[in-house]
Amino acid sequence: MTKDAPLLIERRGDVEWVTLNRPGRLNALDDRLTAELRDYFERLYRRRDCRIVVLRGAGRAFCAGLDLASDQARRFAEGGLAEAMDVQRDIRDIMLAMRRCPQPILALMHGAAAGGGFVLALAADIRIATPDTRMNAAFIKVGLGGCDVGASYLLPRLIGASPAASILFTGRDLSADRALTLGLLSDVVAPEALESTAEAYLAAMRATAPEALRMTKQCFNHSLDAPSFEAALAMEDRNQLLLGNEPAFREGRAAFLEKRAPRFDQP
Repeated sequence: MTKDAPLLIERRGDVEWVTLNRPGRLNALDDRLTAELRDYFERLYRRRDCRIVVLRGAGRAFCAGLDLASDQARRFAEGGLAEAMDVQRDIRDIMLAMRRCPQPILALMHGAAAGGGFVLALAADIRIATPDTRMNAAFIKVGLGGCDVGASYLLPRLIGASPAASILFTGRDLSADRALTLGLLSDVVAPEALESTAEAYLAAMRATAPEALRMTKQCFNHSLDAPSFEAALAMEDRNQLLLGNEPAFREGRAAFLEKRAPRFDQP
């Protein structure tokens, strides 16, 4: 992997730091970055060597959405219905793979998080931002609908219907402070504290049993869509019974009784 690749992946133990690397275009999505993001997240589904993913942007922004000067945007606008649908699916499949993969995803946001870049952050599980972060559903500002690549599904579930409507219908900027108040962000921190804040979350998650963490994300997302309280309880029951028969629970119980930290990574 070269430093000028559109997607940089740095391995730190069992955590992968994934950096959108088109800083000259504010990390806007073109064909190559779209393909690499989609392929990366789709491959995660069956990987157990990677426990957690951190997603961030190089340079002055997180991601400015679709690069309207790219060949990808040209094909969407001029290529006819079938080609436009291919472009649409190429991008929205990134978000689908992010929600489907069992690894928790932390999005570290700064500068612009617009359009598809905003939805990349919505598809993550935990969002941490700097005060200069500006989020919006920019699609509606260029003649498209404000509901795109998962925004109409994810945003109302994260902040409620009325605040989501005010963002999707207008394309107005959402500040980091307002996003924190709405519950969209977990933290707003100074740029120099962004990585250390993420490390604190990583340390807490890495202290859990690996399979328990994976199944917690699965159950959490299932419950967001559950048709009833009983359906959510059924998934929770299933997960706890499966995990209760794993060695990690026996180690966790022994550690609690012995008043020590559990050693989940040991056989």
